[in-house]
Amino acid sequence: MKNNRSFKRLWGKLRRTQSGGLQAADPDGGPFRRGGLRATAGPRLTRTPESHDNARDLNIPFSQWSKEQVCGWLDDYGLSQYVSLSRQWIENGQTLLAATPQDFEKEMGMKNPLHRKKMQLALKAFTTKVFEKSSELDHIWVTRWLDDIGLPQYKDQFHEARVDGRMIQYLTVNDLLTLKVTSQLHHLSIKCAIHVLHANKFNPNCLRRRPGEENQPSPSEVVQWSNHRVMEWLRAVDLAEYAPNLRGSGVHGGLIILEPRFSSETLALLLNIPPQKTLLRRHLATAFSALVGSQATQEKREYGNATGHVPLTTTAKVKPKKLGFTQFSHLRKRKPDESDYICPIDSAALTANGVSRFPSSTHRGLSPSLDRPAERKEQVGIQVQSNGAKQ
Repeated sequence: MKNNRSFKRLWGKLRRTQSGGLQAADPDGGPFRRGGLRATAGPRLTRTPESHDNARDLNIPFSQWSKEQVCGWLDDYGLSQYVSLSRQWIENGQTLLAATPQDFEKEMGMKNPLHRKKMQLALKAFTTKVFEKSSELDHIWVTRWLDDIGLPQYKDQFHEARVDGRMIQYLTVNDLLTLKVTSQLHHLSIKCAIHVLHANKFNPNCLRRRPGEENQPSPSEVVQWSNHRVMEWLRAVDLAEYAPNLRGSGVHGGLIILEPRFSSETLALLLNIPPQKTLLRRHLATAFSALVGSQATQEKREYGNATGHVPLTTTAKVKPKKLGFTQFSHLRKRKPDESDYICPIDSAALTANGVSRFPSSTHRGLSPSLDRPAERKEQVGIQVQSNGAKQ
């Protein structure tokens, strides 16, 4: 009883602090003022539309933007850590347009090569005035996209590099290595996922996360499956106990359909199904063939039987290209060729209606590898082997 009374006296003397009590301490808090501080309030990831600089008119050419407008744009673009040094160097938008990557590093302290690439791509878009649908997808969306394709372990690296939708189109092998993506399987996973985005015109909601009403999905529907949707399919074919093993594997519908080397054996390895469980592996192979369709199954088999075929393993690593001594001085001046991209932009291979409109009887337009004629299968196998050796 004594203790209870003493506690009541103590709580009676304590004065509850109102969350709005700190409002007067910062009368000029700007558009981010929320009426006080609250411990339970989550951080704001992006600015609200009202918080943008009203003085910045997008109809004015970027070269005529003032210093404050450029700094505000850097803040909105996810590069706020460079604003303070930019104020000391930038005079107007023309300063950035005329700058080189070396200037970004020297004057703005931009050491991260992917930050410099992000800046160059944005400035190029301002110069060419070419609108890309991918530019609407920010770096926050990319981290959710990594979840969808089954590679959440790289979210921190992609977020730190501020990789957005526009940068995804122009990612190279070396860019992924900079992001600490060294697995060959994960490189292929990202490549196929980018191809699906291209085919769907970078629709942010093109991947399917939940089962639909389809009884037997067509390959053009499977290609849009997320990693979670593939795990749901495993539960539907009585392999629920192995489904959690696909987390962090990079397996999604695009990889299953578009990569000719991805077979039921590869999936069995990722699911950690022991080789001695032959009946279980046979059941998986039957379900896998029914999922991808007869044509894709035949093409995968032909690709696997081609001369010089290198099987896809779960432990293979991608190595950076070796450079000679004469090439080191030209590293920063060298512009990446389109062949260096993880997923080269091939407009001829993409249709105007996107992946979901392809008929189920064909995979044309879904994969550059599967679109090759049958008589070139052997050459494709040799080429893949040589490319693997170069990397």
